Amino acid sequence: MVVNARTDGRVEGRIENYTKFWKENPNSEENEDNERRLNSYTDVVNGYYDGATQLYEFGWSRSFHFSRFYKGEAFDASLVRHEHYLSAYMQLRPGMRVLDVGCGVGGPARQIATFTGSDIVGVNNNAFQVGRARKYTQKMGLQDQVQFVKGDFMKLVEQFGENSFDAVYAIEATCHAPTWEGVYGEIFKVLKPGGVFGVYEWCMTDEWDASNPEHKALAHQIELGNGIPEMRPLRQAREALKNVGFEIEHEEDLADRPDEVPWYYPLEGDISKAQTLWDYLTVWRMSWSGKLVSHNAIRVMEWFGVLPKGTYDVSESLKVAADALVKGGQAKLFTPMYLVVSRKPRN
Repeated sequence: MVVNARTDGRVEGRIENYTKFWKENPNSEENEDNERRLNSYTDVVNGYYDGATQLYEFGWSRSFHFSRFYKGEAFDASLVRHEHYLSAYMQLRPGMRVLDVGCGVGGPARQIATFTGSDIVGVNNNAFQVGRARKYTQKMGLQDQVQFVKGDFMKLVEQFGENSFDAVYAIEATCHAPTWEGVYGEIFKVLKPGGVFGVYEWCMTDEWDASNPEHKALAHQIELGNGIPEMRPLRQAREALKNVGFEIEHEEDLADRPDEVPWYYPLEGDISKAQTLWDYLTVWRMSWSGKLVSHNAIRVMEWFGVLPKGTYDVSESLKVAADALVKGGQAKLFTPMYLVVSRKPRN
């Protein structure tokens, strides 16, 4: 289903507000700009995903995350393996009630439910994505095992109550929170004593230096292109987990492994690096010719009202993001897969 801009002015307004949000006050002090984004994180994230969701589904998949690649491994297979890897480390199993924080359109939730037999509840503050997640889940016949609710991950206790879940996971989602302590604290409270939390976190690595103008500019490009209020270093994620009470059982930056095929290769747009024949299409979309075709098509569809006004500007921010993520990955300044498995103490 494509959103009709003529019938959903609310979605269109949020997308336009997102692009204006980044353009207004370009000469304001940096600290003032950061505070503005952190205080308005709900509007920032919703405006971004209203415009980006269908672009993600077209250009990537229904699992909005990165993954590692084995030589010759298909793109979709790597995404699924990445999800299974997390659920295996968490030891998810049938009968467990599991919360997916920032579930997107539910790709990982459906895969993990099928792989583990767990009952999964996905929470997402974007109504458009929740609707699509429910539709895809119904189509797969998983509606009795996987449910989706609209909610703010900074208010999980208010929505679900304390000690409600056996396990919680988040895949490249909690980077959208205004503070890691805030969202991790909510996750800690809704977990039962002894419950496990697994996360793939977006971070600037410990090689990143906030006092370096080039490093700071790179982080800002990632923020702009991905609807993130503030990029933070990896060590802050570790500290935040400990500060709210979690006991870390395993941590690893999977992007730092010496893989022959880097995690960011689909963003490079070099079709000679495509792992399989089918993956040529995914990689081509990020090539210069693919971007030319897709972005002109988006401009035309927006012009005729098929896509909401502002979608083209969001697509332009995605191009900025892709270049910044590749650069950050190559320089080891950014990781989308800082894996941490931690536990809430039983006492």
